[in-house]
Amino acid sequence: MAHRYLISHDSPSLYITVVTKDRLPVFRTDHMKQLLCNAIDEARTSAGFLLFAYVIMIDHLHLLTSRPSTTSDVLRVLKSLSARWVIDYLKESGFDGSLAKLQHQQRERNYKYSLWQVEKNVLPVFSEGMFMQKVNYIHQNPVRAGLVENAADYRWSSFRLWHGCQLECETLLVDKDLIHWRRSMRRG
Repeated sequence: MAHRYLISHDSPSLYITVVTKDRLPVFRTDHMKQLLCNAIDEARTSAGFLLFAYVIMIDHLHLLTSRPSTTSDVLRVLKSLSARWVIDYLKESGFDGSLAKLQHQQRERNYKYSLWQVEKNVLPVFSEGMFMQKVNYIHQNPVRAGLVENAADYRWSSFRLWHGCQLECETLLVDKDLIHWRRSMRRG
């Protein structure tokens, strides 16, 4: 079993928001959301971070992760791996119109497309109180956006996992059981 994760100044968690280029609704379909879930799962293995909470919206995602090394390492692996998977899928499936919207001036390393906006929206979380505030914000995002009335009804978040009502086949599992709580565990 992996070691327990203590949320503190020495080991902050990261609240990450990643937005698609020009807020394009890239993740409108369940297939694209599942592709992103698979890429996030691969990124957490590659970069060695824990995933505590998430939500995938049509044009952005929110994650709450550990920080195993540097913030830039987590972001670099997450953004590059997910972009490669999505762009490769669009190419293979002949979605030329979608690719055209992601196209930009060719940059270093011959990158022709950008899935994500460039800015870094990462907030270190040092306290359990702030951590739970971010978990609740993440889980209520689909409700605030009018996609569902109840957070439990949105398939593309970790809400059910946090509230003990997970589906038989969840889209992406989280590492919340590895958190070492100093106070009694609070749920959503």
